[in-house]
Amino acid sequence: MKLQLIATSPMGLEAVIARELKELGYEDLIVENGRVIFTGGPADICRTNLWLRTSDRILIKMGEFPATTFDELFEGTKAIDWPSFIPGDGEFPVEGRSHKSLLSSVPACQKIVKKAVVEKMKEQYHTEWFPEDGGRYVIEVSMLNDRALITLDTTGPGLHKRGYRKLVTEAPIKETMAAALIQLSRWSPERPLYDPFCGSATIPIEAAMIAWNIAPGLRRSFNSEGWPLVPDELWDEAREEAYDSVKDDIPLEITGSDIDPYAIEIAEAAVKKAGFAKDIKLRVMPVAKVRPEGDYGCIITNPPYGERLGDEDEADLVLRQLGLAAHYLPTWSFFAFSPAKSLEHYFGRKADKKRKLFNGRIECQYYQFFGPLPPRK
Repeated sequence: MKLQLIATSPMGLEAVIARELKELGYEDLIVENGRVIFTGGPADICRTNLWLRTSDRILIKMGEFPATTFDELFEGTKAIDWPSFIPGDGEFPVEGRSHKSLLSSVPACQKIVKKAVVEKMKEQYHTEWFPEDGGRYVIEVSMLNDRALITLDTTGPGLHKRGYRKLVTEAPIKETMAAALIQLSRWSPERPLYDPFCGSATIPIEAAMIAWNIAPGLRRSFNSEGWPLVPDELWDEAREEAYDSVKDDIPLEITGSDIDPYAIEIAEAAVKKAGFAKDIKLRVMPVAKVRPEGDYGCIITNPPYGERLGDEDEADLVLRQLGLAAHYLPTWSFFAFSPAKSLEHYFGRKADKKRKLFNGRIECQYYQFFGPLPPRK
């Protein structure tokens, strides 16, 4: 069975997700705002949920059609072959959103879609009532410019929920964004990596998972497990492939530090749960004293900032100290994800590259200051 699948994307990361999909062997990608569309079968639902590091979730595209009236929305939704996907006992809640569309009431759109799905299911299952006590099939109706996109969520809780982070520090970075920052940097596992504002150690852990080729979804479950469409043997095969792909013999030089001892306690717990207790070094240390070992390393970090933590002066001070640290590390490259306009000022030079990304709803820049590349061996 061929399906149109959608890997959803935070704004600005579409190209990163497209690159990940190409590396997994998917071709003919359609890159749009907030999503990458590709073709696959049920086995690809398993593979992409397990392997994609920067996407939010994997959706099945069920239908797309113009809808300026509730009648059009109802008929378009009812025309979809829902019984091929949802069994008679399936739970099928409907979520929704609407932007620049005549059908602007999200609750009304959800109600119409639910009604249309029920009517289609009645025809197949010859019943007036559905218990909805089986597997979970979350339907979303997304209205944009008077077009309805109807999708089915295969993921469940977002893909950033890897399973290693039970406690979090104040204002943590999402795992998917941390993975994106690493993939956009020049870092490779042969080089040292240091995060001087490591918080709950998300960037160091994601780097270690990339270095050892650990599928980020390996420790969690997904909505589509247990669906008749995606039999258990497909999940077993995908997980077996992922376990066989792990390369845990690669030595790591990954370190995180933070001025807050409580943050390091949380980081140690996360690092242990992720399986890197012996491989990621953590320490309590202010950024002013950061002097990482080795040459040609990468500092990849998400410094604290005023909008997030509520203290502009303190945020400015840590950026000044980060800029000073750069002067003591002439062979290192620096990658900082921040909304602060003053960051280049404290580094004393323009960033070699900047990329606009969003931390939640806060517009940030990914500042990239390149040091020399390591000499070829």
